[in-house]
Amino acid sequence: MANTSPADPLAEPAVPITSAVPITSAVPITSAVPIAPAVPIAPAEPIGPTAPAGPAAPRVLLLAQLSNSVGDGAFYVTSALYFTGVVGLSAAQVGAGLAVAWAVGSLAGVPLGTLADRRGPRGTSVLLALATAAAVASFLLIASFPAFLAAATLYASAQSGLAAARQALLAGTVAPAARTAVLARLQAASNAGLAVGAALGGLALHAGTRRAYLAVLALDAAGFLLCALLLGRLPAPAPAPSAGAGRAPGGTVLRDRPYVLLTLLHALMLLRMPVLSLALPLWIVQRTAAPGWTVSALFVLNTAAVTLFQVRAARSVTDLDTAARAVRGAGAVMLAACAVFAVTALPGLGAGAAVAVLVLGAVLLVVAEMRHSAGSWQLGLGLAPTGRVGQYQGFYGAGVPVARTLGPLVVTTLLVGGGPAGWLLLGGVFLLAALATGPAVRWAVRTRT
Repeated sequence: MANTSPADPLAEPAVPITSAVPITSAVPITSAVPIAPAVPIAPAEPIGPTAPAGPAAPRVLLLAQLSNSVGDGAFYVTSALYFTGVVGLSAAQVGAGLAVAWAVGSLAGVPLGTLADRRGPRGTSVLLALATAAAVASFLLIASFPAFLAAATLYASAQSGLAAARQALLAGTVAPAARTAVLARLQAASNAGLAVGAALGGLALHAGTRRAYLAVLALDAAGFLLCALLLGRLPAPAPAPSAGAGRAPGGTVLRDRPYVLLTLLHALMLLRMPVLSLALPLWIVQRTAAPGWTVSALFVLNTAAVTLFQVRAARSVTDLDTAARAVRGAGAVMLAACAVFAVTALPGLGAGAAVAVLVLGAVLLVVAEMRHSAGSWQLGLGLAPTGRVGQYQGFYGAGVPVARTLGPLVVTTLLVGGGPAGWLLLGGVFLLAALATGPAVRWAVRTRT
């Protein structure tokens, strides 16, 4: 899946995972404000001083992203069976532990992002990459639920903080006009790395031995060690001024009401995350005549599309105005995708026709995901005030763990329980959130001028 999310590709795994209790999911198995014609949204002030890194910074960021994505892909597809089959935890324990871990992680993003603002995003990113490596390595040693809970909480907190710090590092080393394009390339690289890693994880699952699972964990830990080494090679961004044009009101992100609203709308849009990885597989099996292999085919389609077309989908997003339009369009396409998926439950629809309709819906969904990702990256960074990019990205990125913990429950209740009407209701939520994004952005711009 495209991003996400993770609010950015540095946070959100892009390959849907079919394991019962993946580490990134806590669950095992308003009226819209119309966008009135108004003066186009002015481009935001630059986030902060940019270190003159030239073309080297995007390449280093891409290599760092790729280095930890391969290990993550292998880890995601094997984690559920490792924790239940090797460590001996129950599925309920794993689900509950991950719910707690990601709840803590969602709260850790803001203070760790603030740390990046105060101490520098490069050093903080390196430190949090090392902490993530240590958390993954600790999974090699756990033998009880308390140990698992402690390791998973460290993992989730370090991941949330790392996403915010890396966004601040990108903002300090890449020119403002190039950031969305760089993030799109990072998203494509992340998908490619996760796909390779998932294939390696499949080999471990085929072997089914404790040694194979431990090798996967070692690979993931090594990937984050390499990520830390690469991030340390980037130039340290120049210190950001404590005041200046473009600053938001108040001392913390929670006082910036337009940005809080924008984050909430973004979190609603991120309910798309569990659609492809959880709700749609259940829907296909329980409500359609499509064969079971359709689930995997749609995952492959989504992954390949993001890898090949995310950069192109983000090319037209260059400022806040185009970002708001991208999100608005994504909401409309998401509604169309949900309506198409609802059609597959019609009686008398044969297997072949059901597969064709599902593929159409999956194409619409991935188009919406890529456009939403591009728009949300630009909005999240473009409205972050000077000197507080890490703090703001820590808050904006909290939508990802929230979607991971609450999304599966919300989406499965709507779709599996509500049937076709549930799809239409979910699509309506996407559309309303997307339509409200433009006015929220204009409100945020007014508070900064």
